[in-house]
Amino acid sequence: MGNPIFIPGPTNIPDTLRRTIDIASVDHRSPAFVDMLRPALDGVKRVLEMRAGETVIFPATGTGAWEAAITNTLSPGDTVLAARHGMFSHRWIDLCQRHGLNVQVIETGWGNGTPADAFEKALRADREQKIKAVLVTHNETATGVRSDVSAVRRAIDAARHPALLYVDGVSSIASMDFRMDEWGVDIAITGSQKGFMLPAGLAIVGLSERAIQATETATCPRCFFDFAEMIKSNCDGGFPYTPPVGLIRGLNESISMLEAEGLHNVFSRHHRIAEGVRCAVKAWGLKLCAREPLTQSDTVSAILVPSGYDANAIVAHAADKYGVAFGTGLGDVAGKVFRIGHLGMMTDVMALSGIAAAEMVMADLGLPIRPGTGVAAAQEHYRTSCHALLSKAA
Repeated sequence: MGNPIFIPGPTNIPDTLRRTIDIASVDHRSPAFVDMLRPALDGVKRVLEMRAGETVIFPATGTGAWEAAITNTLSPGDTVLAARHGMFSHRWIDLCQRHGLNVQVIETGWGNGTPADAFEKALRADREQKIKAVLVTHNETATGVRSDVSAVRRAIDAARHPALLYVDGVSSIASMDFRMDEWGVDIAITGSQKGFMLPAGLAIVGLSERAIQATETATCPRCFFDFAEMIKSNCDGGFPYTPPVGLIRGLNESISMLEAEGLHNVFSRHHRIAEGVRCAVKAWGLKLCAREPLTQSDTVSAILVPSGYDANAIVAHAADKYGVAFGTGLGDVAGKVFRIGHLGMMTDVMALSGIAAAEMVMADLGLPIRPGTGVAAAQEHYRTSCHALLSKAA
C-alpha cells in the first residue's frame, strides 16, 4: 500500500468505495441501473442542501460541469461578472470567453476571496441589467482561499439585480458547509474526485428552478452536456448515452458514508484537520497564501516559501525521496507556494504524516525551519480539539 496523497484532488479513496465501484458490467437500460441513479441524484440534493430544482450528473470532471453550466443557460454575447483571484477563477473566465461571452472581470489579488462589495458596485452600475450571471469560486484551490458565497448573494440582492449566481464548489462541496437554497445559488458544480472521495469521472451539477428556466432561451451550442436531455432521460431512470455505472454506484455509497458520519461532523473534521495544518505552518514561521484568517480554506493550505527558495523543489523532493505527493503552485503563485490538500478521506493522524513529511523535505532543502515544531503544534491542536469534541459528545 502506498503513502496517502496530500494534493487537493483527486483525494485518497477509501477501501469501501474502491470495492463498491469494482463491479461487473451492468445493463444501463435495466431496472438495476434505475435503482442506482435516482438515489444518487436525490443524495446529491441533500449534500447541496437543496429542495427544489434538479441535480444532473455527466461523465466528466469539474471543468465539464463548468461548461455545462455556461452553455445551457447563456448565449454568445451575454455578459457575466467574475473576479480573477486564482487559477481556477481564471480558468472559468477563460472558458466563458471561449464560448463568446463578455466577461466583466474584477482583478483581485491572489490570496484574497471574491470581493462581494466590488460585485455589488458593478451590479448597481449595470442599470440596463446586461449582466446575466455572477460567477463565484467558493474555494480557490490554487491559493487555499474560501469565498463567502452568502455575501455575494446579499450583494446581488442589495443591488436588486436579477443575475443568476453560479458557484464552483469543486473543492468545497461534501467537505465544507454548502447551502444552495439558503445562499440563493442557481448553479452549483462539483466533481467526484474531491469531497466525494471517488476517482475522477463525474461532473455533478445542482440547478435551481431559475437556472432550468434559463435553458429555454440560451443559445450556446451544447450536445453532450445538454441539461434538458439529461433531465428528461433521468426522469425515466435512464441516461441519454452510456453512463459511468460504477462511479454512480460509488456515489451512492459515498453519500451514505458522508451521511453516516453526519455532514456537520464531516465539515467539523475538515476544519479541525485544517486548523492543525495551520498551527504547523505558524510554528514553522511560514505564512499561508490566504491573506485573512476568515478566508482560509478547510480543504487545502497553500504555504508560501521564503524568498530565495523554490516551492516546486519541495514538491519534487517529497515525491522523489519520500514518495509523498504535495500540490505545486499554479499560475501567479507557481514556485512561490506548495499545497497540502487535507480533504476527503483524511484523519488527524494522516495529516500528521503529511506535516512530518513536509518538515523532512524542507529540512533537506535547507529551509529555515526546525524539524518537529510543526508536528508538535499540530499534535497539540488535535489532542485538545479531539478531547473537546469527545467531551461535548459525552
